[in-house]
Order: sequence, then C-alpha cells, then structure tokens
Amino acid sequence: MNNSSFIKLNYQFILGAIILCLPVIAKAQLLQEKEKYTHADTLRGSLTSFRTCYDINYYHLDVKVDIDQRAISGSNQFKFTATEDFTKLQFDLFANLNIDKVVYKGKNLPYTRVANAVFVTFPQTIAKGSKDEFTVYYSGKPTVAVNAPWDGGFVFKKDSLGKPWVATACEGVGASIWWPNKDHLSDEVDSMMISISVPKGLKDVSNGRLRKVTPLKDGYTRFDWFVANPINNYDVVANIGDYTHFSDTYDGEKGKLSLDFWVLPASLAKAKKQFAENVKPMLKAFEHWFGPYPFYEDGYKLVETPHLGMEHQSATAYGNHYLNGYMGYDMSGTGWGLKWDYIIVHESGHEWFGNNITAKDLADMWIHESFTCYSESLFIENNWGKKAGQEYNKGLRSGIGNESPIVGVYNVNKEGSGDMYPKGAVLLNMVRTIINDDEKWREILRGLNKTFYHQTVTYDQVVNYITEQSGKKLLPVFDQYLHYKNLPTLEFATRDGKLLSRWIADVNGFTMPVLVRVKGGEYKFITPTTRFTPVAVDGATIDNIEVDTFNYYIGILRD
Repeated sequence: MNNSSFIKLNYQFILGAIILCLPVIAKAQLLQEKEKYTHADTLRGSLTSFRTCYDINYYHLDVKVDIDQRAISGSNQFKFTATEDFTKLQFDLFANLNIDKVVYKGKNLPYTRVANAVFVTFPQTIAKGSKDEFTVYYSGKPTVAVNAPWDGGFVFKKDSLGKPWVATACEGVGASIWWPNKDHLSDEVDSMMISISVPKGLKDVSNGRLRKVTPLKDGYTRFDWFVANPINNYDVVANIGDYTHFSDTYDGEKGKLSLDFWVLPASLAKAKKQFAENVKPMLKAFEHWFGPYPFYEDGYKLVETPHLGMEHQSATAYGNHYLNGYMGYDMSGTGWGLKWDYIIVHESGHEWFGNNITAKDLADMWIHESFTCYSESLFIENNWGKKAGQEYNKGLRSGIGNESPIVGVYNVNKEGSGDMYPKGAVLLNMVRTIINDDEKWREILRGLNKTFYHQTVTYDQVVNYITEQSGKKLLPVFDQYLHYKNLPTLEFATRDGKLLSRWIADVNGFTMPVLVRVKGGEYKFITPTTRFTPVAVDGATIDNIEVDTFNYYIGILRD
C-alpha cells in the first residue's frame, strides 16, 4: 500500500457498483511532466554516486516511541561495503526529524542536509571493497499519517478498551519518513535488527523473529526482532499495542513454516476463525503457482493494525475487520471476491511480488501490484476452478481508467497509474492466454521467483524473462499495456470480398496473437500486425467474426 497511487486499495470508489483496485488517477498527467518534479524528488529517487558508492549490509534500528508526545528517539547503525573509493555518501531522513549526531569510530562526522537527504563526509577515503559502519542518532516528532496506509507515517490510535494502538506504514513516501536509511528500492539490506522500546504493558511486533524482550529502567520494554532475509525499507514496521498471540505451522515446500498471529484480545475468537479459513489455503495456492514462501527463516505473521493493511515482509498488516472481500465488498462485482479475505490474500501475495522480487525504481511498482492483483484470481482458481478465477479477473476491468500509463517516471520516486492493479492483472491473464500452456505459465511464475529470489529487478529483466521463457513475441504487448494508456484496437474490414484485420496501437510494429472464431465455432489464434492481412478463419465475415473478449481486454472496430 502506499501513499499516492497505490493509495492502497482505496477501492472505496463505489460508482453504482464496487469498482476494483482503483487508486486515485486524477494526478495522472503530472507523471509525464518532468518539470513538475523538484530537486528533492531527484535526491529521493535517483541513484547518484553518493548512493551507489556503498552497499548496505546490515541495520540495527533502535527506537523508543513516546506515545503520549507522539515522538521518537533512537539510532540506526549502518554496516556497509564500499563499492568504490569515496569520502562522502548520502542517507535519507525526513527534514522534520532531528539528527542529533552521526558517529564514526567514536567521533562525530560532519554532515549537510538538503531536503530529506543527508550527506556525510568521512575523515579519510573509504576504500573500495572495505567494510565499515557508522551510526545515526536522531529524534523528533515523526509525520502522523492522516489516512494510513494511503498516506505515510505513524498511526496513533486507541483500541476499543482505550489502550494505545500504534503502527507505521510508509510505502511510496519512503521509510525515511520515520527512520534514517538508504531510502532507495534498489538496495535492500541483507539482514536487520529492529529494536522498538514501548511503554510497559504494551508489545511491539516487527518483522522477522522475536529475539529478546528486555524490561528497561524507565518504565519501557524493548522488543528485539531479527530479520534474517533481505528486506526493503518500506516493509520495516513497528506495530505497538496490547497484543495477544497464537500460532500454528504450515507444511510447505521447504518444510514447516511457522505461522504467528498477533491480534487485540477482543479480536481473538474472530481472528482464529478468519485466519484458519484463509491463511493455509492462500499459502497452498501461492506456493503452487509461485514457489516456496520466500521467507521461511523469518516466518509468516499477520498483525492486526489500526489501518487497513500493508505487505510488511514477514509481518503482514491486517485491518480488514475479519470480513471477506475488501471490507465486505467484492472488487470484481462477480461474487467470487466475497468468498475470501481480500487483505490476507492480496497483502500476502506481496511476499512473492514486492518483497521477494522488488522493483529497483518506484516507476516499476507494477511489478509489485500487477502480479499481486493477478494472484487474487489464481487463489480463486486454486479453490473454485479456472473459470471462476478468470471471471474474477474479467470483473476487475470495471476499475480500469485508461487515463495514463502504468509505468511511472524513473528517478524521481513516482509510481505510475493506479491501473497497475486491475489493468496489470488483466494483462497477465492475456499473456497466459497467448502462451496457451498453463503448466508453462506456472513454470514462468515460479521461475521468476526462483531466478530473482531476494533480488531487486528492472522492467526489462521481468519482461525479457517472461518473453524468453514463453517463446512468444511479448515485448510489444507489455510495452503497449504498460507504457501507453490506450488499449490496442483490433480493426476488421472487408476488401474485395476478403475479411482483413489489423492492430491500431501506439507501439511501432505492434503485434499480438488473439483468439477469434466464427460465431458458435471454436476459437483459433490469428496474429494480426499493424497492416491489414487476411483473417485465416474459414467462413469468417465481418458480421460473424467474434473475438475472445472474456480473456482479451482490447478495443474492436468493424469498418
């Protein structure tokens, strides 16, 4: 979930029927106007030498949360490997938070701040290949999210008994909204300790596994959580409340996977029922389609939160009120979306796409959201059959705006259109249809998660992998649906008594196999180009030719 275009699942656009996955698209055209971006956007979104000069290996984030004052204080230790000789590097922390000091080998380092970027200068050259570390001490009042997870920051609420209930959510805006780090998607830390100190009587639930609970002299309790796997910054989370815990295990592809559930005491009975009905069926479906759960070492957790939900790695945020659908609504309008808990399935799907495979640039957030939105139909297919899954997928089209491209603007930390959810999911179903081999399609999805296991990736890596493994000419298809707002249109015309067809599209030389038939007959693939060619279907005329619009989301024109 995130701030601007994810506006994660703000599918609360209900226009007569419940419209799916439609984050706000109103700002669409701004994505194409580079002059609208500021120097701060460039500092946040680009990979300059001040960022690429070091590879982050380990963080120890140690933060005390003063709930009454809505303030935080603490430190983050950076352990890194130099990728080149350098004397200066950049890390990130929002300007409203104070840097108390930056310590290197027992001495304070000089630093400068520009917008939300911090530049540290070392007393001598850090040599390429060397391993080193520094620690940032900071404090202040972090941004409070007004409507998390659609905007980023801290959430300060109270539970039904009046006890504090606090959480963080920061996808899109960035983790540096509450803790100092190298805040760019391309560099995931290899492992991490998260130490959160909270007032006595409350608990913190963060990513990974709980290592230690330490009562402190000042009436606080520190919870130390260790993340053994690489993790992207926006997934790092603090969840603070009067939590109760129950657990289970799942016999998965890599052995026994621990399942841990942290909920408010008043929710315990509902949680046990809802989680039992959804979690193991979800894991069974996604391990079948995508391969083993990617974080066995850190386990799987669901944590009840005061906001709707987020894909926090190994600590999925859950706030769907123990309802099926999306807060009780069916995103597809087909009925299939009310048979399962949307937040459990969708957010857990991100463990494979978003957390295991992470886009290097926010402009390619479609890699996270298109595949995860598509995973919903695969979950349905695993439980109610392929036709049900495809019906759900087709129903998602009601949420597509076609107002701006799905791919955003690179190097300024801006994702593209919210169509990355429904339109991206529909695109992937079309790719599956074109490949026309369900087992090969499953191998491709599993292959993506194996080939790019715990890695950050680019548009080209993902699209080229699918294209090469499928043996199909798919580059024009991905380019049209992801880089342009318009649908390709299949035009039919009659010339000299012959039925012809062609594609009208933005991509030069666009071509895409499509299923057509004579009304009542069997579907057959034809492969039009952007020039009129005969339709090789016996008996087809402009009046009786039918296109498989159940699986293809295209325009159709009969001349």
